[in-house]
Amino acid sequence: GVDPKDIFEAPITGVQAALAKAGKGVGDIDLFEINEAFAAQVLCNIKALEVPEDKLNIVGGGIALGHPIGASGARVLTTLVHQLKRTGGKAGVAALCLGGGNAVAMVVEMV
Repeated sequence: GVDPKDIFEAPITGVQAALAKAGKGVGDIDLFEINEAFAAQVLCNIKALEVPEDKLNIVGGGIALGHPIGASGARVLTTLVHQLKRTGGKAGVAALCLGGGNAVAMVVEMV
């Protein structure tokens, strides 16, 4: 986690930790679903992580698709898996910032 005042930056450390644990780098990932709690938050995340915009939230993020409190994690993961399947992608990252400066992030590999 991060200091609660830096909550928008929490997915950065979460994604970095998930990628490290999976032994992958940003270049190994086909698609990223980073929840858009706010537009500025996701822009900060992709800049810090150097995520190519054409690999990010390819069917729209939380602002376009919805940010259902308590269900955003399920929405982000479901969207990621469906888009990996649709595009033939092999690896993706799902990430969200959480209250209190925490984040959740995971690397998904299609088999």
